[in-house]
Amino acid sequence: MLRVIAVVGAGAMGKGIAQISAQAGFQVLMFDVNTAAAEKARADICLQWDKMQDKGKLSAHLCSAAKSKLRVVDTLSGLASSDLVIEAIIENLDVKRDLFAQLDEVVSEHCILATNTSSLSVTSIAAKTRLPQRVAGLHFFNPVPLMKVVEVIHGLRTDTAVISQLRIFVQETGHTPVLAKDTPGFIVNHAGRAYVTEALKILQENVADVSVIDQIMRSAGFKLGPFELMDLTGLDVSHPVMEAIYQQYYQEPRYRPSQIAAQRLQAGLLGRKSGAGFYTYPTTPDLSPTIPESVDARWHIPIWISRQDTEAHALLSAFFAHCDMPLDTSTSPSEHALCIVTPFGEDVSTCVVREGLDARRTVGVDTMFASDVSMTVMLNPATDAHLAQQLKRNLSEFNCIVHLIQDSVGFVAQRIIASIVNVACDMSQQAVCSPADLDLAVVLGLAYPDGPLSWGDKLGASRILLVLRNMLDSTGDPRYRPSPWLVRRVQLGLSLLQQAQDTRK
Repeated sequence: MLRVIAVVGAGAMGKGIAQISAQAGFQVLMFDVNTAAAEKARADICLQWDKMQDKGKLSAHLCSAAKSKLRVVDTLSGLASSDLVIEAIIENLDVKRDLFAQLDEVVSEHCILATNTSSLSVTSIAAKTRLPQRVAGLHFFNPVPLMKVVEVIHGLRTDTAVISQLRIFVQETGHTPVLAKDTPGFIVNHAGRAYVTEALKILQENVADVSVIDQIMRSAGFKLGPFELMDLTGLDVSHPVMEAIYQQYYQEPRYRPSQIAAQRLQAGLLGRKSGAGFYTYPTTPDLSPTIPESVDARWHIPIWISRQDTEAHALLSAFFAHCDMPLDTSTSPSEHALCIVTPFGEDVSTCVVREGLDARRTVGVDTMFASDVSMTVMLNPATDAHLAQQLKRNLSEFNCIVHLIQDSVGFVAQRIIASIVNVACDMSQQAVCSPADLDLAVVLGLAYPDGPLSWGDKLGASRILLVLRNMLDSTGDPRYRPSPWLVRRVQLGLSLLQQAQDTRK
């Protein structure tokens, strides 16, 4: 049973871990090479408890008890009585290894050593210790008291009993443990790659600008657009993680970073912390879509909708009828009709050629993420821009915000979310964690509107597969190759959360 918890490192992560551990009733020992920093961290934690008491979030009794449980020690030898040591120091492999070697000589053989690393291999950290079987990963997220998910990472030589004890410890702190293999990025940092890397690729291809991409993804259900998120996190944090996971997976195309982020990092455009990133601060970016001016004349141009996808045709037909916009219901469009195609993973240009349409009056609509209040309309290089703007103005009369973008495989939301689902499927294929833990970790750790596997099921796994295959065919880029996990479950009509039977047990 774990009774005494030691925390090494008095930074933001160390303080948070110490706070929730003492609140949960554990005896907590804090150590930092800078004893003054550790003492200040303890004072900050006690002040936080006082504020919680004032707000009625912590009783006077529990506040006093937590303070009595938290103590600073000024030497590593002061951690000798620990049952669990959690390291929360600089992300440097050699420094962490040196610390664990010193702890080997201080704590008992029954003490568990855990690293809060977010990007380094737990197995590598444990390799130089005397007892690698007692070393595991315990990855908390910042701010620790608020971020309720904790990744419990099993190194190659970690004892399963250690993982069981850590899982119980996390639960006793009021947090949620998710179990992960020791792989680059673990669960959350791995699963979150596609959201920003694909957005950067879209920006690089000049499909849409930063604010439009952010608006589209917020409309799809995300609390922050990808560029808002990078500005909040800071490119000095997010870009090195992109690089690290890409290199640790030996240049796996799915995780390819962007030179846009690298260049902006070199320029010092880090985001909020530097006063400028993809947006300029302290001015808050205006992410509300621009509402076009009112239209005096009614829309008279007939709208012809492709029948390549019957579900998409029915959806748009009902929408435009609701907006009192005339429909051209003939098999082929009339001479003056606005032609609308509904591609999944393809660009409008491909649809124009395949269906023999007039490129000047053809646009695409993303029906996977269309709604009565938001719609992404994709032009092709020959589209009459005046016609597209007229459509945007008319739909604004019905309180529908239209995001106009340039020709692209997969629009914006289709492309990003299909990539997110695909990465999650491949993580499941690698058995990085269970499908259920993957979805749970992403929802709690990244605040996505749904877990990626559940989301794939809701959108239709077969449709996600179609988007990926069409993007792969159109671009030849292996970043879009579908995961075998996705392909097989579509073939068999199974949920993406469905695990195969493990015959090795």
